[in-house]
Amino acid sequence: MSERRIDTGIWGKLTKAVVFLFVVAALLAVAVWYLPLIKQNERMRSEILRLQQEVTTEEDTARQIKIQIDALRNDPETVERYAREKLGLARTGETVIRFEQPDSNAP
Repeated sequence: MSERRIDTGIWGKLTKAVVFLFVVAALLAVAVWYLPLIKQNERMRSEILRLQQEVTTEEDTARQIKIQIDALRNDPETVERYAREKLGLARTGETVIRFEQPDSNAP
């Protein structure tokens, strides 16, 4: 038996073109549907990276403050230096000389 091919003419070609265009349209619809989700995912990832950097910075700050607190609790020299610098205190018999920055707004 020999196989016969039936020429459907333009309708066969049009059917193939319509199927191809339907597949392309379906892929575009899926891409358009998921594009906002992809952009939102990118924004959230960048926000996570920013927040992780902020957490790292805050952890470093907390570590420095903890070191300062421990020094103030346990080191008398640190307490003395703090009293001299921040509170302007001096030992009995000492003379404190303070240097002030010149006023930059003065003529």
